Amino acid sequence: MLNLLELLASFLLFLLPFFFLLFFINRNSPSKNSSKLPRSYPLIGSSLAIFANRNRVNPWFAEILRNTPTGSFVLHRFLGVRRIFTANPINVQHILKNQFHLYPKGESFRTTLSDFLGAGIFNADDNNWKFQRQISSHEFNTRSLRKFVETVVETQLSNRLLPILSTAAAEKSVLDLQDILQRFAFDNICLISFGFDPKYLLPSLPSAAFAIAFDDALRISSERFAALLPVIWKIKRALDIGSEKKLRLAVSKVREFAENIVGEKKQELKEKSSLETVDLLSRILNSGHLDESFVTDMVISFILAGRDTTSAALTWFFWLVSGNPNAEKEILKEIRERPEAPVYDEVKDMVYTHAALCESMRLYPPVPFDGKEAAGDDVLPDGIVVKKGERVVYHPYAMGRMEGLWGPDWPEYRPERWLERDLSAGKWSFVGRDSYTYPVFHAGPRICLGKEMAFLQMKRVVAGVLRRFRVVPATEEGFEPVFISYLTSKMKGGFPVRIEERGDCDLKVNA
Repeated sequence: MLNLLELLASFLLFLLPFFFLLFFINRNSPSKNSSKLPRSYPLIGSSLAIFANRNRVNPWFAEILRNTPTGSFVLHRFLGVRRIFTANPINVQHILKNQFHLYPKGESFRTTLSDFLGAGIFNADDNNWKFQRQISSHEFNTRSLRKFVETVVETQLSNRLLPILSTAAAEKSVLDLQDILQRFAFDNICLISFGFDPKYLLPSLPSAAFAIAFDDALRISSERFAALLPVIWKIKRALDIGSEKKLRLAVSKVREFAENIVGEKKQELKEKSSLETVDLLSRILNSGHLDESFVTDMVISFILAGRDTTSAALTWFFWLVSGNPNAEKEILKEIRERPEAPVYDEVKDMVYTHAALCESMRLYPPVPFDGKEAAGDDVLPDGIVVKKGERVVYHPYAMGRMEGLWGPDWPEYRPERWLERDLSAGKWSFVGRDSYTYPVFHAGPRICLGKEMAFLQMKRVVAGVLRRFRVVPATEEGFEPVFISYLTSKMKGGFPVRIEERGDCDLKVNA
């Protein structure tokens, strides 16, 4: 133990001069003007620029990628480590489809997230990934699961979300809509995945130890990726100190909760062989996959996918719509053409709302970047040489801000860019983009299985909320929210709003 501490102290002393230089650079170099390729130095690479832009990583990468001829660049990190970033759809197709076998998640990715996600589908490669994908694909494609999802969303919307918004409107109180939507999504995904209701979205807005631990585990695990030297977090983990100790405790709570649910579900299925298997956990266990660690890893991955992604997408959607009355008017018009509780097929046909959600995720994707590790030497279509073991990161956040992909009006929130109007019928038709230009739901063999489920949930929430309420940001004029991301994105500090009831006159005026 003493030797390890001495090693860590010596290493930090070695880095101390660099940190003084970093502090000086950060004070004297405005990061907003850092749109050129970051300067690289021997040994430390571009660590000065990385540190200077540590609080605006996604905008910084977007600026760099917009100003490169091919939409790609190489970032040099400590000790000669290279990381390739791209916003070029041809490269994205290359790594996610054409050369899929050559670009797995990779050992460094799996190691970084293994404490939290174990061997779950988002942290798996090769046969382990294929096996989980096969199981998940079969279950996601069943009509009965879709019906169960529809029932869960409808019940949670009617019995929890809308009453809370109604009370806020009556009391003229301020809500953190991001928190409310995270609670709503958490209850939904736990019911869909486990068949268990954590009751996180109740009028009292209770604290839930599992949800808090899940947030901590997600945040600290993702911070490992930002470490200038991975050896630092590995030493902290070995010594069980600082953030790594917090991570161990958080992961322990997450896994204990999940394992208890898996154990209880197994016992329930054993005692009641006729029990209807509607939730994902019951379906997986009934298919013969009874290893609790394996099933627990799968379920934690499902929660990560279903909770943070939909809530993030809806948070930014309501922010953008609140500042775009024309878009809100078109969405309201579409909502009013359907019953108050539309069934799945009617929600599916909400074309303008679908476009509005796609447009909000273009600007604020729930997963702003993702990467793969080259299993062998390669050359990307735009000419960048990739060596075995190097990571190639594709960047949906930056891709949504590329003039070459979306035109000079890319900063505008404009759902119409996804639509064509049939002049004879007077109706919109949706015109999608290929998944390599718009990789918000990933692409290729690992494309998101829950994409259809996510749109079903989001459209139903949009229809239910905007039919009855106007969402008004409770912020100062000129306020611009800050986009932050761990593995998934959030609005820094939450999204404070006031809720206003729509009257009949209001609905008619906006029709």
